[in-house]
Amino acid sequence: MRLYEELVRDMADYILPIQQNASLIARLDCLLSFTSLAKNNNYVKPVLNDGFAIDIKEGRHPVIEKQLKIGEDYVSNSVYLDNDTQQLIMITGPNMSGKSALLRQTALIVLLAQMGCYVPAQSAEIGIIDKIFTRVGASDNISSGESTFMVEMNETASIVNNLSNRSLVLLDEIGRGTSTYDGISIAWAIAEFIHEHPKFKAKTLFATHYHELNEMCNYFARIKKL
Repeated sequence: MRLYEELVRDMADYILPIQQNASLIARLDCLLSFTSLAKNNNYVKPVLNDGFAIDIKEGRHPVIEKQLKIGEDYVSNSVYLDNDTQQLIMITGPNMSGKSALLRQTALIVLLAQMGCYVPAQSAEIGIIDKIFTRVGASDNISSGESTFMVEMNETASIVNNLSNRSLVLLDEIGRGTSTYDGISIAWAIAEFIHEHPKFKAKTLFATHYHELNEMCNYFARIKKL
């Protein structure tokens, strides 16, 4: 017993140095991973600033581009959002046209940039983002008695109740869980609420099958279509 206690006391002297070394090695491993990723995949250094704009030139999805066949290039996309001229972009198009991929790649580029990693783009200038909200995918919660539509509305309500001037909001097919007419009305109301919010101008990408929502560009100054 005495030998065990002496052994514990001796080990206690090394606990702090071991923890500190483990932390330093973990940081070094993370930075080396960032470096290897950027070098092997042609990433660029993003510019972060105190502004409110997101300006990504020829951005790529970091996961999808690695899954392409050899010799096949990812079709890059540019995205510009700010609080004054282009706050919300309506993205319409058929299935498998890349709407959801564009939403996800924008979020990933912003997140990578603020982690201190280079990003998959030709260039990227990003104002600091404090929250990334997503309503992507369709799923129900039968165990709690919640339909796909109920889950969708609950998550969307949480987003619109927690917006800020530095939020990035990604909405994919809002209103799909109900009838077409009701779905269009709900999607329009949510986009209008975000645009007309009395305090905050959250930057938003809004992917939808409802081409009728493109008409919002004619009524709201900061809504554009893609």
